[in-house]
Formats: sequence, structure tokens, C-alpha cells
Amino acid sequence: PSPRSYQPNGANEEALRNEIEELKQKDLALDQEIAQLLSEGYSLEELEKHISLLHEYNDIKDAGQMLLGKLAVIRGVTTKQLYPEYDLELSD
Repeated sequence: PSPRSYQPNGANEEALRNEIEELKQKDLALDQEIAQLLSEGYSLEELEKHISLLHEYNDIKDAGQMLLGKLAVIRGVTTKQLYPEYDLELSD
């Protein structure tokens, strides 16, 4: 259970109201960012494709990181020590 479940009812409701307000603010900020991109000439389809490609990239990167981690464990080294062997930058 989350720590919120142990809070008194009033505190829990206040925390939920705050979280809802934060989510509304994030939603508004994202809507504004989308509007700005649209005004710069991007299309919704282009933005959706870009987001899809970013998700795919992140999934592939996560798989690569997992494989590097397993290889590091097998070799008894850190993942960081494997980067030069595979011509990777720490920012990769």
C-alpha cells in the first residue's frame, strides 16, 4: 500500500486534490506545447509518428542496456567498463 493509504481522510483528500491540480497543469502545458508545434507547421500525424519512434527507440535502448548489464555481470565488470569495447559514449 502507498503511504497515502495511512494518512487521515482529510489529508488524503488534500493530497489527491493537489495531485489532480498538478496533472491539470501538466495537461495544460502539453496542450500549449502541441499548439506551439502546430503553429510552427508540424502536423498531428508527424508529431504522433515522432512520439511513436521515440517510444521504439527507448524500448530498443532499454533492451540494449539490459543486455549490457547481463554481459557485465557475466564478465564481473561494470556496465560502464563495457562502453569503450562497443564504441559507446556514456551519454548513449
